[in-house]
Amino acid sequence: MKRNGNISESGKMLILGIGILLILAIIVIVLVVRMKDDVRKRDAVVETLQQEIPEDDEGQAESGSETEDGREAARQENAADSETEDGSVQVGALEDEEDPQEQKAAETAGGIAVAITKGAENTVPKSADETGQQSMGIDVSKHQGNIDWAKVKASGVEFAMVRVGYRAKSTGQLYEDPTARYNLQEAQAAGIRLGAYFFSSAVTEEEAREEARFTTDLIAKYKITYPVAYNCEGFQDAGNRQYALSQTERTGLACAFLDEVAAAGYTPMFYASRNELAGNASWDTDILASRYKIWLAWYPSVMTEQADYSGSYAMWQYTCQGTVDGISGKTDINTAYFSYTKEAEAKDDTPAERVTVNPEVGINFTEVNETVTAKQETNLRTEPSTASDDTIVGKLTHGDTATRTGVGHNGWSRVVYQGQTLYAVTSYLTTDMEDTGQQAPPQGPVYTPVGDQVTAKQETNLRTEPSTASDDTIVGKLHNGEALTRIATGDNGWSQLEYNGQTVYAVSSYLMPAG
Repeated sequence: MKRNGNISESGKMLILGIGILLILAIIVIVLVVRMKDDVRKRDAVVETLQQEIPEDDEGQAESGSETEDGREAARQENAADSETEDGSVQVGALEDEEDPQEQKAAETAGGIAVAITKGAENTVPKSADETGQQSMGIDVSKHQGNIDWAKVKASGVEFAMVRVGYRAKSTGQLYEDPTARYNLQEAQAAGIRLGAYFFSSAVTEEEAREEARFTTDLIAKYKITYPVAYNCEGFQDAGNRQYALSQTERTGLACAFLDEVAAAGYTPMFYASRNELAGNASWDTDILASRYKIWLAWYPSVMTEQADYSGSYAMWQYTCQGTVDGISGKTDINTAYFSYTKEAEAKDDTPAERVTVNPEVGINFTEVNETVTAKQETNLRTEPSTASDDTIVGKLTHGDTATRTGVGHNGWSRVVYQGQTLYAVTSYLTTDMEDTGQQAPPQGPVYTPVGDQVTAKQETNLRTEPSTASDDTIVGKLHNGEALTRIATGDNGWSQLEYNGQTVYAVSSYLMPAG
């Protein structure tokens, strides 16, 4: 190799090759170290977002195949004006039979929070600030109630997809989610990056664009970094105004919404369950995946590295049964196979009007003005809920009076006592000053008598206690088509049912009217 003190050409090539190999080896080592660090970070987040493995039979089934009967009639009947007479959009109620998200058209509820390492390739163009680093997030709506966003941030959540609103599934009325502005405001203040979604029941492209404009107008004053998504479910229910629509028509509506979102400067994303997307079953997935990010819903009972889905997707909603500090009930948890180098700026730099937490979110109050006292003694609370003793600020005893200003549909009354607006259980109050009643039982969950016939949306457990903490409480199952009498509904999310001569409990959201 070396002749007369000089290195031959072959020697030079060998040295050069060795140098290149050394550089490549260093690059590989750096990448491996970085990947391991990402996994450690993801594991740390997941450990914080622990949840129980839900019982699959207490979840809901994904959408099945379509039928044609009655679709044209439904199409003709379900054209509706979406706004009120004065052109404003109403704020929806928590318990609203017209909310299409009440019946979730995702797959069987389940999932375990574990580290997820990769998703299927998505070829939709990326924004300038987007990276390929994974991020962990949640999606929320009024169904999560009032959220402590500081605790959510501390738990490791990096982003939140906030529901902005929905269109009523039969009337077509547009509604703002009653927690949308508070969630956007407080999540942003806590340092959680924001995305948004709208739950559509549009039947024309103009309605879909109207939904998109409503969405982009509402979020314009907030820093929306993550995508803005189109969510549409329940269209295979004969009572849904979208029942008459074909796969092609539904896909056109989604495109109309998402193109309007993109024109407003946001990243568009389409949400659907695996079985709706696979093989173009319910949507023209080929078109949607070629133009927008895909947000996949699939809930495995045993977690895998990626979803059991061969198509492309950029975000995976892998459970609807997650528990996150700061949220009192269950919530959806997602992994995004992307993140951003910086938070986006608001499209409108005018500060959003500040909103405060509303303890009456979703409760329908009948306004009254009457003097009440306790039948014997009852707690007065700052919120209409028994979830925490921290809300107790005093007691109302028999003979002491308060002014009742509202009676809620959920068994609570709004009262004014010593100049403060508070809440008490309606059944413990009376307008009859001579009524001393029976001593009120210890105040736990409030059950409102109903007496209706119900069945399971698919299948649900019947329990001796309103809790999923132990399988020992399961005494039977209720299947779709089997009817039981519901005695009462509780403010804890459970219903009391008559079953074989005893009172049992079932999760209210897994029940539906029989017949």
